[in-house]
Amino acid sequence: MKNIRNFCIIAHIDHGKSTLADRLLERTNTIAAKDMEAQVLDDMELERERGITIKSHAIQMNYELNGEKYVLNLIDTPGHVDFSYEVSRSIAACEGALLIVDGSQGIQAQTISNLYMAIDNNLEIIPVINKCDLESANPDEVEDQIVDLLGCDRSEIIRASGKTGMGVDDILQAIVERVPAPKGDPSAPLQALIFDSVFNPFRGIIAYFKIVNGSIRTDDFVKFVSTGKEYHADEIGVLKLDLSPRKELSAGNVGYIISGIKTSREVRVGDTITHVERPCDKAIAGFEEVKPMVFAGVYPIDPEDFENLRASLEKLQLNDASLTFQPESSAALGFGFRCGFLGLLHMEIIQERLGREFNMDVITTVPNVSYLVYDKKGNKTEVHNPSGLPDPTLIDHIEEPYIRATVITAAEFIGPIMTLCLGKRGELIKQEYISGNRMEITFDMPLGEIVIDFYDKLKSISKGYASFDYHIHDFRVSNLVKLDILLNGESVDALSTLTHADNSVKFGRRMCEKLKELIPRQQFDIAIQAAIGTKVIARETVKAVRKDVTAKCYGGDISRKRKLLEKQKEGKKRMKQIGRVEVPQKAFLAVLKLD
Repeated sequence: MKNIRNFCIIAHIDHGKSTLADRLLERTNTIAAKDMEAQVLDDMELERERGITIKSHAIQMNYELNGEKYVLNLIDTPGHVDFSYEVSRSIAACEGALLIVDGSQGIQAQTISNLYMAIDNNLEIIPVINKCDLESANPDEVEDQIVDLLGCDRSEIIRASGKTGMGVDDILQAIVERVPAPKGDPSAPLQALIFDSVFNPFRGIIAYFKIVNGSIRTDDFVKFVSTGKEYHADEIGVLKLDLSPRKELSAGNVGYIISGIKTSREVRVGDTITHVERPCDKAIAGFEEVKPMVFAGVYPIDPEDFENLRASLEKLQLNDASLTFQPESSAALGFGFRCGFLGLLHMEIIQERLGREFNMDVITTVPNVSYLVYDKKGNKTEVHNPSGLPDPTLIDHIEEPYIRATVITAAEFIGPIMTLCLGKRGELIKQEYISGNRMEITFDMPLGEIVIDFYDKLKSISKGYASFDYHIHDFRVSNLVKLDILLNGESVDALSTLTHADNSVKFGRRMCEKLKELIPRQQFDIAIQAAIGTKVIARETVKAVRKDVTAKCYGGDISRKRKLLEKQKEGKKRMKQIGRVEVPQKAFLAVLKLD
């Protein structure tokens, strides 16, 4: 055990951790030169394209220092705020972490939140300044920021470049010398932490684990603590670029287990594996169910694709257990699914994967968050969909989720960012200088306000320099109302939203104006109304396209023209009764980009 080192990499999106991981793999000869490609651990096409890590990966490297052989287990982590639970489990499986900071950008919000998580788990932090080969890099200033943040010595900070390979040997040496070996008792009952799982179409679900205590052999009879399910360990082994089977693994090791599990629900990240005959007395702390925070309806464009969409979502769920879905129907869009996502990036990625991997064209409704609705009798229900709201006369009060948000930015953008956050009903908690002219501002904000366009606005007003991170804080009572959009008196359920009473009139008016631009003209007038309950708060009318029926009347008695116009009026009236207004896909998307 003394020669094992388990470490992860903490970094903000696009600070170059996948590229630096490539250099580590190359330097330790884990990957043959012919198999080497950029971002070798990001195996999803989408990950490479966007330059983000969506799924965490693990890989084992062998390294020799001063004649002694070491086994280094790298557990890669996603960098985006939506995947923070997955990051927390990866951190729990390690004893050390490489903190990678971009030499040209400095410390960002995501880095700080993941860093605090690592410090809470008593990980040894090795600070690395990446991209030092760039002309725009300013390693001295970034060093100051790291010293302020960690309180470490300047000599402990390693300057590196994932592109040129500079500093890679120093990093490997620091991992061996500074990261402590795992502690644990190989003879105690088995206790292993699941930090990730992947789906293989031939072998079922493969769970990745780190053994804290005890040891496991092939064909052992094991139990997953939180689900209580029991399995035979058909195959265990370590993670090289491919799976590499072993007969036995003991405490401190990182490996995988294949036991023919077919449903993703049975393997939960953060769960504990133990033996059936000699179980451990308690599970590893920190396990929690991942709760989706953003909900949206996903509907097939062609109603006949409903079953295909269900099959596609089920397959996606095998690879991504944090996606939840249940069938629902809408008068405007037909049959579809109500899906729960971890956040907006997660939603975007799922949508993109449905299109790429399964050729599914889908309509996604306005995303919203889950609310707690209390009725007059004191019963509590969780509502994910505005149409699921009980009658307003029965509601006592509604609570909505609040987040604790951290924004890190240059001092010159403070004014506009404050205005943006306060406009989204934010409450300023604190602001402080981190280093130089960089400030950290902390807000409490309703999650419902940031799910639509907050992130885009933040990026544009700060010229891309502000970084944003959040975690769910609590639920608070809010004065929320359900805003319905009516077309010719009929409610379009897919466009209804829950909004704060103070914003409702302004929001309703903007919705009506936007829909007036987008809904094509018909042969009858279309009334677009925004209503709260029975009270209409805004209205626009799409005028009818009409034929000039009196064109053929030249001269003569006015009653001839009147007769023709009356006849046309009757036809329009009948048309309006039986005519249906088609809402184009653009209208659903427009609600997201009202500004």
